[in-house]
Amino acid sequence: MEKKQIGIVGAGISGLIACKYMLSKGYDPIVFEARSSVGGVWIKTFETTKLQTPKPLYQFSDFPWPSSVTEDFPTQHQVFDYIQSYAQHFDLLKHIRFNTKVVGIEYDQGLSDEELRSWSSWNGNGQPFHDDQRKWEVSIEDTLNNSIEVYKVDFVILCVGRFSDIPNIPEFPPKKGPEAFHGKVIHSMDYAAMDYESAANFVKGKLVTVVGLQKSALDIAMECTAANNGLRNPCTVLYKSEHWNVPDYLPWGFPLAFLYLNRFSELLVHKPGEGFLLNLLATMLSPLRWGFSKFVESDIKKKHRLAKYGMVPKHSFLEEISSCLIATVPEKFYDKVEEGSIILKKSQSFCFCEEGILVDGETTPLKTDLVILATGFRGGKKLKDIFVSQTFQDYIAGSPSETLPLYREMIHPRIPQLAVIGFSESISNVFTSEMRVRWLGELLDGAFKVPSIKEMENDTVEWDRYMKSYSNGYYRRSCIGALHIWYNDQLCKDMGWNPKRKNGIFNELFEPYGPLDYVTPSTTN
Repeated sequence: MEKKQIGIVGAGISGLIACKYMLSKGYDPIVFEARSSVGGVWIKTFETTKLQTPKPLYQFSDFPWPSSVTEDFPTQHQVFDYIQSYAQHFDLLKHIRFNTKVVGIEYDQGLSDEELRSWSSWNGNGQPFHDDQRKWEVSIEDTLNNSIEVYKVDFVILCVGRFSDIPNIPEFPPKKGPEAFHGKVIHSMDYAAMDYESAANFVKGKLVTVVGLQKSALDIAMECTAANNGLRNPCTVLYKSEHWNVPDYLPWGFPLAFLYLNRFSELLVHKPGEGFLLNLLATMLSPLRWGFSKFVESDIKKKHRLAKYGMVPKHSFLEEISSCLIATVPEKFYDKVEEGSIILKKSQSFCFCEEGILVDGETTPLKTDLVILATGFRGGKKLKDIFVSQTFQDYIAGSPSETLPLYREMIHPRIPQLAVIGFSESISNVFTSEMRVRWLGELLDGAFKVPSIKEMENDTVEWDRYMKSYSNGYYRRSCIGALHIWYNDQLCKDMGWNPKRKNGIFNELFEPYGPLDYVTPSTTN
């Protein structure tokens, strides 16, 4: 029998994992990658970029870090080499078409919107593949010779990520955008694309304003100070709201993982689909949930001297980790703030004028030569635009007042023969993507079926409610950071695995969970 062909879009972390596991299941994967290398966002970053997740949590379950990497937070080069080694070790490169940009995917013709809406089961039959051999048409552009080709595949896995390609540029009133400014305005994506020497020369001696307060913004600000801008040409960081950016993962010397990455910590949180007893327990333990947050917050406030700089967030640390917003602060960042080479300035909005930036509520312009927008990416738009069908575009986008409507954060109930891997965030995208791809492999193999469309939609509503409850305004990030064990439990149960991965009740409750806990299936009896 001819092998089913699986089209995988993207050769970043998720795409490589998908390729590896699809091969192990006997499928024929073909990976389309627009760039000339594997690695996704790790191909090119800022000079000072390091891994934010501790190394033991950011690793493939069947491919450990080399012994030569001794740092807990490896550099960009070390992470990139690790990812490349994974691809080479499992002989994945021969399945990847580099310099191949996917310009659109379209489901087989002959399926009306009315028929799609009439389905009660995913794909019309509850199976991952359709009885009528319907396929996806993947249109690709060879970027080296500008030619267009169309591939027909039996299943599509979208591993396009959410932190690349389409920058999120703030909107401005007419004649008050970058066109009004006589200096230069770029996105952090453009800054990252420069070689290190060019980037340093680009900011050297200039008055730079960085917009944002997440990891990219902090790193760029530090690189500006390293380029000898100093007190004479300080870097201004313009931000909307404060965040609990961490100095390390040891609040008061206690490992953060024991507070938020074990089963006990998840007993403190109301979970989607929980029963009465778990609901009651989370309610009763809410003071402890509050205490954990305050414990971590007090450590961050002390180490960073946040009160001194007016940088104490109004939300809790639990909201920060539930939104996957935690960023590590570069070493000596607040020392630079204290000496004046980095200036922190809060504003809900701003616009451009000839001399620089006009901050909301102020009449005197903030003079600047260069503005770098570290304002993130529009991952949702990238995901939506890959579909040719307007119906599928609307389905995948969902409502702006809801999280992305994906069952198990992978399957859209009304889009057949397709999965999304790596869009929803967690504590470690390697860890989470691997579990998701293993789940998908079992689904394609027929080891289990997904529920009815109605049941899947009800489940996505439950998760949407959870994310809004704990992430508040950041719910669209679709983060499972504070519930990664509960989430993996659902995947394990679907696959017939035992979700309990530790030896003994004490270890099961209090020991942190990580990638190595899921190396083997450990099926239930």
